[in-house]
Amino acid sequence: MANLVGPRLYCCYNCLNNVSYHDDVVSQAFQGRNGRAFLFSHAMNVTVGPKEDRQLMTGLHTVADVFCEDCNEVLGWKYVRAYEESQKYKEGKFILEKSKIVMENW
Repeated sequence: MANLVGPRLYCCYNCLNNVSYHDDVVSQAFQGRNGRAFLFSHAMNVTVGPKEDRQLMTGLHTVADVFCEDCNEVLGWKYVRAYEESQKYKEGKFILEKSKIVMENW
């Protein structure tokens, strides 16, 4: 009999709170504060902090830090606004740092 496995998830590395589905990965080729990061179309069980403008590698963006809802660990940020036309596709999406998430159901 085959094992039934749930969806592939990413979880907070600190408390294992589910924060996103693998199907929501837009790109694995991003850079976070602490190394590699993934761009996700959606995140769950997170709290979004206050907005601020930051000069990132790809230009000026309005972003908001993203925290695990359970343990309050900073996991990455949400793109609120991109000022350059070529970066508009990031708006509303989430960066989760690879060092801050772990895989579940793989």
